[in-house]
Amino acid sequence: MNNKAHRDAEYFLDQEKQFHLGVLPTEQSNPKTRNIDRVFKTGMDKGLKTLLSVDYDVAKMAGEVLTSHAFRKLVEAGGRCLNRNGNIIFSGCGATGRLSILLESIWRRFFADTRRRHSALYAQIQSYENRVFSIMTGGDYALIKSVESFEDYAEFGRQQVREQGVTGNDILIAITEGGETSSVLGSVAEAAERGAEVFLLFNNPADILCAHIERSRKAIIDPRVTVLDLYCGPMAIAGSTRMQATTFEQLAAGAALENILYRILKDKLSGAELERLNIKEHDYAAEFTQLLDQLNAPGNIAELGKMIRLEAKIYRQEGLVTYFAENYLLDILTDTTERAPTFMLPPFRKYDDLKSPPSWAFVKNPRFSTPGTWEHTLARHPRCVEWNRAKYKIMGAPEKTIASPPALGYPELLKFLIGNEPDPSRTSRQVNAALMAVSGTEAAGHDFTAFSECFNRAAANFRHKLSLVVGDTPCEAKHAMAKKGESDFKPDFRISVSICGSALRLIEHLAVKLTLNTLSTATMIVMGRVTGNWMSWVEVSNKKLRDRGIRLISELCGISYRDACYALHETLVELEQINFSDKGRPSPIQYTIRKLKPK
Repeated sequence: MNNKAHRDAEYFLDQEKQFHLGVLPTEQSNPKTRNIDRVFKTGMDKGLKTLLSVDYDVAKMAGEVLTSHAFRKLVEAGGRCLNRNGNIIFSGCGATGRLSILLESIWRRFFADTRRRHSALYAQIQSYENRVFSIMTGGDYALIKSVESFEDYAEFGRQQVREQGVTGNDILIAITEGGETSSVLGSVAEAAERGAEVFLLFNNPADILCAHIERSRKAIIDPRVTVLDLYCGPMAIAGSTRMQATTFEQLAAGAALENILYRILKDKLSGAELERLNIKEHDYAAEFTQLLDQLNAPGNIAELGKMIRLEAKIYRQEGLVTYFAENYLLDILTDTTERAPTFMLPPFRKYDDLKSPPSWAFVKNPRFSTPGTWEHTLARHPRCVEWNRAKYKIMGAPEKTIASPPALGYPELLKFLIGNEPDPSRTSRQVNAALMAVSGTEAAGHDFTAFSECFNRAAANFRHKLSLVVGDTPCEAKHAMAKKGESDFKPDFRISVSICGSALRLIEHLAVKLTLNTLSTATMIVMGRVTGNWMSWVEVSNKKLRDRGIRLISELCGISYRDACYALHETLVELEQINFSDKGRPSPIQYTIRKLKPK
């Protein structure tokens, strides 16, 4: 074995046991989906039903969590915080960082929409608009492209809390699927030291975390921290916490935010005014269960199957899919961004990068420029991390980061053309498709005609032009269109779900999330990028993924964790010696498995 590979493997085995996470349920294989790659080969419908079945584990636990003392405490603390002129700050990393940004966005967009449609009501509530914030490890740049290894450093999370200016008037709601992400736990510690009221949401049993991971134990037993344990079992795809874990976190944190909004406004607005703004109490667990039941209906399973076959066909022909969206662009951006690290696909590329292959899927807003799209989507100016060498050195960053600080600032964010600027890379392959993706509410809204006209112009150079609607057209909108002599929009694909509206459109956002997660995951399954129910095509860009890869190699090759660790590190050294500039880099895990299990 190569000396460097041996040293690196020994160090990971002996010195980095805090990242050996196989004991956590979110990192384990779910018995319900153990051979889901084979299930999909027997039939698309059966495969989709199996994949979606795990979401019922979220529904099963939601009623308990959303009526718990800790949840009520979170809602009460949020109301007190806003009424004393404090701020609510969400903190997360990776999928939970993108969720944190989404939660801030839906709050801000509610006020932006109220300002536009109900100016008199807005004047009464505008003081609450700029009071919800988000901290994502790596800043807003990490929303669109993963920032390698940042999650491994607690000090990075601490620094972002400092830069946010958190005080004792604020509350921090930290979200980490596994309950062990160092950067997020760093934000917890810093906020608590600053006197903020802190809540910590995660998806593994607290007793397991306390028993095995010291950094998690410290946060969980801290009397300044209130824990919401959202344990719902292993993921449908082992370790893919962008699925059920983040879904449960979105349901719980989103429900808390809507309840906080109701709490602060119920005494300031009349019943009729609250109704105009769709502010009311909900049974979120029941509404989520209803959503799952509807997604599993035969018609929706058939529609999902059609979309999966189409995307898989395009990708097998080395083609590209570009989604076009507006109000749900952030939801779709999240899913398409996360496909790259989850299944080792080409990540989004900047417009001035002419060497890297284009991402298989991308998302754009046809109405606004890229700067305008960010402002519209976030309802604020992007907040990016711009740390220099001295800052990284103070924070104890690795030497390579200090020597060459990553470019994560706003100018770099703008190099990803998510707006209406022409992007020849999206039509650079012979097979390409433009897919308009909107909600049922959007498709019946006042702005839909303008949006669809912009989409038609943007899609003019694409080979295929398609449309997807998630959600039924609201009855009141159908009546309004009928009076005007307009007909309901007939998309190429419709996921038919009836959604009870709410101020922040929580269930509607979850419907879009579940639809896109199912579409992207199932497409990768039928394309062979899942083995059993493991993400076998994955890069090992941080320590958590390295551990996950070792466990996958161990399970599939029938060898010990130690031997799998040596084998993976030997692969990593081998791959460093190969020039992949003219071809795609293989998955280190797949590469190792092929070496150990030759056909």
